[in-house]
Amino acid sequence: MKFYMTPGSCSTGIHILLEEIEAAFEVYLVNLMAGDHLKADFVALNPKSTIPVLVRNDGSALTEFQAIAWWLARTYPRAKLVPEDAEGQARVIELMDYAVGTLHGQAFARLFTPSQFAQSEAEHEAVQAQGRERTARGLEVLDRALPSDGYAVGDFSIADAAIFYVEFWADKVKLPLPPNCAAHYRTMLGRAAVQRVLREEGYRVP
Repeated sequence: MKFYMTPGSCSTGIHILLEEIEAAFEVYLVNLMAGDHLKADFVALNPKSTIPVLVRNDGSALTEFQAIAWWLARTYPRAKLVPEDAEGQARVIELMDYAVGTLHGQAFARLFTPSQFAQSEAEHEAVQAQGRERTARGLEVLDRALPSDGYAVGDFSIADAAIFYVEFWADKVKLPLPPNCAAHYRTMLGRAAVQRVLREEGYRVP
């Protein structure tokens, strides 16, 4: 498989899952700052111009964090990336969608890319302030959904990979993590696959 990703981005969560399933894959770095995602060859692969992208063994490309994560979980069942029961699966999807769709898409996106929400540079500071506020509020909501220790829904799952990357972002921008999020973040940092991924992406492992 071919994995198109940017170090330290949302694709880090999928990178962790790929390490967890121990499948062979090639990494292709996409430099967002340089506009690699807007180049013709990448747009031909993914017209959305987003990451991550996973090109599977049959040559087909799969996009969107949740879709890739679910496909990996179902295709590699031995890794046990989702619970077996319907309630557990629903909770995993619920948490994963909140991390990706709300915390990432509506909160951190304002903080990192204010130009997507306001054309005038004069408004960017206000957009970023709104992003910081939404992120703090979103982390509090997430905190109430997490246990005081361990993983999000019992054993490690695809939800944990999604939650980790937003916790990682909060850590990098010096936003305090609420207690349950902080405990989850520490648990994830202690996981072997997470440590390998962080090293491979150029980060120091605490």
